[in-house]
Amino acid sequence: MLDRRSRLVLTAMAFAFAFLYIPIVSVIVYSFNESRLVTVWSGFSLKWWRELPQNTAMVSAALLSLKIAFVTATVAVVLGTFAGVALARYKRFRGRTLFTGLITAPLVMPEVIMGISLLLLFVMLERLTGWPERGFTTVAIAHVTFTMAYVAVIVQSRLVTFDYALEEAAQDLGARPAKVFFVITLPIIAPALVSGWLLAFTLSLDDLVIAQFVTGPADTTLPILVYSSVRRGVSPEINVLASIIVGIVTIGIIIATLLLQRRERIRRREAWTG
Repeated sequence: MLDRRSRLVLTAMAFAFAFLYIPIVSVIVYSFNESRLVTVWSGFSLKWWRELPQNTAMVSAALLSLKIAFVTATVAVVLGTFAGVALARYKRFRGRTLFTGLITAPLVMPEVIMGISLLLLFVMLERLTGWPERGFTTVAIAHVTFTMAYVAVIVQSRLVTFDYALEEAAQDLGARPAKVFFVITLPIIAPALVSGWLLAFTLSLDDLVIAQFVTGPADTTLPILVYSSVRRGVSPEINVLASIIVGIVTIGIIIATLLLQRRERIRRREAWTG
């Protein structure tokens, strides 16, 4: 029998999950709605799933957002990993306080301020050098500047509990520092890298404020398109596209989880047999 505390915890968890996932489930359900009104159910239909491929503006915006998010997440993981390693391993070096402040500033700085500052930077560079032209490149650079901060924090947190005796043992056996890093360190902190990549991908895909400042007229991301369409009324095709994105993200998370669990089981088996 469950005691009162257990029932209270289960009730709180149920409300929390309902608060988080009922809106997402509603979007998926209403993607099969016959009516053009996104909040009025008039019957089951695949009408809007067939209409979505015909909406070239929405499909192009979604593909552009996915490309930017993929590039952003990949670059942010590389730069954020190096920053996290520096913060975790080198406790004292000249300029460490400034470096830490620069890394963590995007976490607390309002997006409006970041958008304005990046816009001024890109305008100045374009006038002086002719590069970069506002669009895909500027949005990706802007997203990397704040998503890498999240990756750095995740990697730094993982390295705090890292067993450095493994690296020392590898170095005693003749492995060079670079090989130790790629063969020993990276595989062990791989879950943190995957988490950082997924978080950076989601933040980039979701960003609206910064993208509005730094994008060009020919490059419209999906959040900008959706925000612009709200004034005219949200199209049911948005629900279809959102359902597809939720499905892609869910599949990606499941695959990443299964791979990490499989790797952990292999590691435990090798440690047990070795």
